[in-house]
Amino acid sequence: MTTSARSPGDVILALEHISLSFGGVNALSDISFDVREHEVRAIIGPNGAGKSSLLNVINGVYRPQHGTILWRARRRHGMNSHDAAAAGIARTFQNIALFKGMSVLDNIMTGRNLRMKASFLEQAVWIGRARREELENRAKVEQIIDFLEIQHIRRTPVGRLPYGLQKRVELARALAAEPSLLLLDEPMAGMNVEEKQDMCRFILDVNEQYGTTIVLIEHDMGVVMDISDRVVVLDYGRKIGDGEPAEIRGNQAVIDAYLGVAH
Repeated sequence: MTTSARSPGDVILALEHISLSFGGVNALSDISFDVREHEVRAIIGPNGAGKSSLLNVINGVYRPQHGTILWRARRRHGMNSHDAAAAGIARTFQNIALFKGMSVLDNIMTGRNLRMKASFLEQAVWIGRARREELENRAKVEQIIDFLEIQHIRRTPVGRLPYGLQKRVELARALAAEPSLLLLDEPMAGMNVEEKQDMCRFILDVNEQYGTTIVLIEHDMGVVMDISDRVVVLDYGRKIGDGEPAEIRGNQAVIDAYLGVAH
């Protein structure tokens, strides 16, 4: 694995002094960091550090009590999930959220929902715009299937697939929305070494070939240091580190909180 050679661009996402609490328990406290276009930005930290909560703030699942979000220079105090998706932000989840009884192809097609403009009646009778949209969306999905090398399982019900392939299908569904920002919540959790290597390759390919900006949560420090441009570190809901992988590797606060002597 090698770090992407493309150059990150301007800041497209900035979080400013984000604080989030649940029933008096602070999940995030005064978090500020930014994401540049075309970069791979990693978020790391021990369990319970607030990483998934931070992704949920970015894509509108949670609305912070304090702080603001700048998305493409537009200031927001929060956005709901539909607005985030419409703005070009897609998400995968720590626990796979696929339709297990549906085929791989049909699962990926659900990622095209926001691209479908035909009315319910047009879709019911499959004429005119609905038919054109269906053909266009299926063509796009087939490209993604080829890109992620899952042609051989395209008709297989997702529930029959091994875990690693299900994670790849979830990535495919997120890509089907054609996001400019892709949020990946532990995309390699539970994978063996070979599956991790494949997923790393696909993440870098998505970043380089699609030009997609990626923010990912990942516990495997080898993966983080190999594929990330910059890393932000959380501990108990607070930011304790932010910088390039080499800086984070040598940050004593990070070592004490997360990496440890064994790493």
